[in-house]
Amino acid sequence: MNTNTALTNMIKQQLRTGDVLDEEILDLFEQLPRDEFVPTAYKDFAYSDMQIPLAQGQTMMTPLEEGQLLQSLQLTGEETVLEVGTGSGYLTALLAKSCKKLISIDIYEEFTHQAKTLLDKFAIDNVETITGDAHQGWMEKAPYDVIVLTGAIEKVTKSFKLQLMKGGKLFAIVGQPPAQHGMLFTLDNDDSWHEKIIFETSIAPLIDKTKHKEFIF
Repeated sequence: MNTNTALTNMIKQQLRTGDVLDEEILDLFEQLPRDEFVPTAYKDFAYSDMQIPLAQGQTMMTPLEEGQLLQSLQLTGEETVLEVGTGSGYLTALLAKSCKKLISIDIYEEFTHQAKTLLDKFAIDNVETITGDAHQGWMEKAPYDVIVLTGAIEKVTKSFKLQLMKGGKLFAIVGQPPAQHGMLFTLDNDDSWHEKIIFETSIAPLIDKTKHKEFIF
């Protein structure tokens, strides 16, 4: 199957069928060739309805998960966004095309380096890629209008909430596998939090280097 056919099928059979109907978001999927961002061994699966394995035991969300995540944020192009977990760099590119400024952080340099190369290739110049441990956010660039966590966490900590502007949004994948939920948390101007489940999933956890490895006897 050629790339154009695979892309068309992805948009029709995955995104539209999964209620991703925002034309601007669908246009982004057409503009940014997903197969450029996946590992070489998975090029043929770039437009498939599957989570693609990445290096370091990480995974790339499905196209539908990426689309639903992006649609839930309702970005206007004026936001400063923090992305924790750069991964393949594809969601990074989608977010960057939708916001004013994006700070994308990953603990693995190979991901931030690869993302920077691809972002440059597609002339996306509103992203600052940083290699570092952002499992509690990134205080030195805070506050943010939007925070996106691409790895799973057990619960949203106060640290993240403190880095969000009033009226801001935080997307996180919450829970233990196999029952995890992609959730949107919104902070209103009265300091009240609201939450909504966007999709069900199972994905690799957000890496926390401060956690001691459990001993196995």
